[in-house]
Amino acid sequence: MSADHDMPASDAVEGGFTIVPRAASREAGGVDIVTFGCRLNSYESEVIRARAAEDGLSNAIVFNTCAVTNEAVRQARQAIRKARRENPDAKLIVTGCAAQIDPAAFAAMSEVDLVLGNAEKSQAGAYAETAPEGRVRVNDIMSVRETAGHLIDGLKDRARAYVEVQNGCDHRCTFCIIPYGRGNSRSAAAGEVVEQVRKLAAQGYLEVVLTGVDITSWGADLPGQPTLGQLVTRILKLVPDLPRLRLSSIDAAEIDPDLMRCLAEDSRLMPYLHLSLQAGDDMILKRMKRRHSRGDALKLIADVRAVRPDTAFGADLIAGFPTETEEMFENTLRLVEEGQLSFLHVFPFSPRPGTPAARMPQLQRPVIKERAARLRAAGEAALARHLERQVGRTITGLVERSGVARAEDFTEIVFTGEAAIGSIVPLRITGHDGHKAVAETILLEAAE
Repeated sequence: MSADHDMPASDAVEGGFTIVPRAASREAGGVDIVTFGCRLNSYESEVIRARAAEDGLSNAIVFNTCAVTNEAVRQARQAIRKARRENPDAKLIVTGCAAQIDPAAFAAMSEVDLVLGNAEKSQAGAYAETAPEGRVRVNDIMSVRETAGHLIDGLKDRARAYVEVQNGCDHRCTFCIIPYGRGNSRSAAAGEVVEQVRKLAAQGYLEVVLTGVDITSWGADLPGQPTLGQLVTRILKLVPDLPRLRLSSIDAAEIDPDLMRCLAEDSRLMPYLHLSLQAGDDMILKRMKRRHSRGDALKLIADVRAVRPDTAFGADLIAGFPTETEEMFENTLRLVEEGQLSFLHVFPFSPRPGTPAARMPQLQRPVIKERAARLRAAGEAALARHLERQVGRTITGLVERSGVARAEDFTEIVFTGEAAIGSIVPLRITGHDGHKAVAETILLEAAE
């Protein structure tokens, strides 16, 4: 579950793992893309949009699904059924991780016209009426060796741009089904990434997010095995006009010296790291087959703050993993305060068929739900403490939508005044509501 879950709710389905799909309103005969899950899916939905237009697809709805939890799959199926009721004549196409992992289940739905795999969904011709016969076009994802060779001109209705630098995952955490939907880790070439970032910056994007399933593994399959830190260094050097470069979710077991140096020396690399922690107890981490310990996570946080004190941290955490005792859960609960985490994505454990964790002794659902609620409460308290520290500060925010901006450290800010979406404006924080910081006015005089 180290895939990118997530960023602000205005940019995909983000800000705490949310499965509510996004779709633009579809004009008669047009094409909707309904996106579930992670920001990588959001990026790929823009590729789907471009491919569908190139292929001449019309009067269709494409569902780009997620498989990270059973609930994600359930809501996708529910959305498909609703779409058929409301659009009896539209072509319904299902793709994404859930479709890749269990294509037969979606093909069995009478509402579905076509099922595409994760590799197929971005291929030229996939949405053409003259495409090969067959309602199911899903190949072995483990046979894919390259990232899709595509560049996109921009992202529809977004304040920031996303660049897919990596896909797939070589790790086999016992709870995670995602590698079976995404395949093994594969990296985009550094030159292609830099060119895409340069292109997006030239279009006026002021913030670019590097995204993938396991971005800290970037480069391991490339000649010379370059690191993510070396890629970031190259981007910052070769695209000097880009004001903000942000990383999506990273693995706590993998942060290389070059990445640490970039955090220390270049303010354009945003001081926010979202860590794929999953738990704060060593035995549970071992049973999850994670590659870090509780101590490793706390040391990483301390090391980063030593070189970049203003860095804020978010984390993915699972409540109610099989065999988790109350004492083990308390270790995870204490990690929130000990690590001074500010933004939590809490996942109640959901057994995914085919994973080792699904075969382990399960906790009762009421226990899982109760622990998830306590963990979310700890997250809300941590966020409130973070917001209280922002009061009185003057910061810069990337405007995501009217009256809402995002600080460098990921703090969401509501403000009065007018500013263009995608612009960066200075703001003075005057208070907070427990969820967002509040800035009464834009400091226009400072912006001039």
